[in-house]
Amino acid sequence: MLNRRILRLKAFKVLYSSVLSDNMSLSQALSQLDLSCEATRDLYVYMLGIVSPLTKLAQARIDAAKAKFNPTEEERNPNTKFAENALAKLLDEDVDFQKVFKKKKFSWDQYDLFLKKVLNSVQSKEYYAEYMASEKRSLAEDCKLFTRIYEEEFVDSEELDQILEDKSLYWNDDLAYSLTWCCKTLKGFAKGESWSLLPLYQSEMMAGSDVESDLAFVRKLLQSSFAAYERYSAMVSESVTGWEKDRLFSTDMVLIVMGLAEAASFPTIPVKVTINEYVEISKFYGTPKSRSFVNGLLDRLIQKLADEGQIAKEGKGLM
Repeated sequence: MLNRRILRLKAFKVLYSSVLSDNMSLSQALSQLDLSCEATRDLYVYMLGIVSPLTKLAQARIDAAKAKFNPTEEERNPNTKFAENALAKLLDEDVDFQKVFKKKKFSWDQYDLFLKKVLNSVQSKEYYAEYMASEKRSLAEDCKLFTRIYEEEFVDSEELDQILEDKSLYWNDDLAYSLTWCCKTLKGFAKGESWSLLPLYQSEMMAGSDVESDLAFVRKLLQSSFAAYERYSAMVSESVTGWEKDRLFSTDMVLIVMGLAEAASFPTIPVKVTINEYVEISKFYGTPKSRSFVNGLLDRLIQKLADEGQIAKEGKGLM
């Protein structure tokens, strides 16, 4: 599930937190890393579990309208396509999914106001109207609708952000990635695939005993960054000019240290890949100038360490 960019980001957050706290041990940092990785998969399960409560809410609205003293013709004979969607039935009856959802003690019951707001928004959209107008009923059609819901209704939702923040310290930045995997799961359902809990690391989803473990990668990355932080941060400070020091944001320092540690600790990862990965992270966790700053300093310092024999790559073209 988790690719290496996400793993680098998680290691960065833990290392940055350890720098700020100034009293976190390596074992504590590794424990935080493990919890953070597991939390992303938990969020995926939690968001996949919103299908059923949204469906039940739609059915409750239909029942309430029918129970009126003088219901309209439309209320007496409602369109039940959404309320009877096959996706909710599939997830409700999937023993493995329900087992995981209940084991985690997940529930949407206390967030009825948020669910109502989401359903109101969905039912106001053109894509929903088109879905309801079509006489075609199939699991594939229902999966297509909920894919649109995942893509359009949850990102940038302040209410959902607050819910996730209240439930887990690790969920605040994982939503977009977890929603992507929800959509991939629905695509699999539409093809007839059954649900199973995703392997936590992407390397576990790849065939072959020669595939390098992503778990080993991210733990080694954090360990090497943690161990070399003082040495590499001093090197960075010594390498910048007076005006550059004013631009050296705290997150930039952590990213540069991690980039140096990765370049030194992983002889098969090309330097270009390492630099690009930390430049990408800097776009979201630095200043507007961080991108060029991180890129320039990493390139300069990696070359310096290579010239000193502290970085060596296995294979041509990796430097």
